[in-house]
Amino acid sequence: MEKFNTHTGLVVPLDIANIDTDQIIPKQFLQKTERLGFGINLFHDRRYLDAAGTKPNPDFVLNKPEYKEATILLAGENFGCGSSREHAPWALQQYGFRVVIASSFADIFYGNSINIGLLPITLAEDEIAQLFKLAPNAQLTLTVDLPNNTVTCGDLSFKFSLSKFQQYSLENGVDSVGWTLNKLETIEAFEANMPAWQ
Repeated sequence: MEKFNTHTGLVVPLDIANIDTDQIIPKQFLQKTERLGFGINLFHDRRYLDAAGTKPNPDFVLNKPEYKEATILLAGENFGCGSSREHAPWALQQYGFRVVIASSFADIFYGNSINIGLLPITLAEDEIAQLFKLAPNAQLTLTVDLPNNTVTCGDLSFKFSLSKFQQYSLENGVDSVGWTLNKLETIEAFEANMPAWQ
């Protein structure tokens, strides 16, 4: 996965709590065997007025032209709840988001996001409220500095935290499988010293 260091991007505000993974990527789009092509169906039932996805909903924030280049999603609490489908962070990332900011995330969604290099940032509710006040009409651009764990906009700055392993994974572009493969020599040496019956 791609390394994450710093990112500056336009924020799109989705001020809705409890957005579950079926809203992020509805179940009818989970039939692909490859991990590509999910971005077009992101928030399908909110983005479109028809099942075929040919009539954009003009009232949905992602369809507003001023947010076309947004790469940071500002969301309500308990984002990514519901089923554990990995396709939800895939769809967000493939749409073009690098960062999702909310006051809370569902645990499995949070972990799945880290594992593909999509940065989920948890901020306090009052900090989220401040950002929502600044975000309408494409007026908010944020800089996310992962090494220093900061989100900044002008004089406004918030701190966030990750576990040591999550920080390492994102900064080095290494998912859990890649981290294990980095230990391959140690694993092979351990297995070579095991009795045959084991």
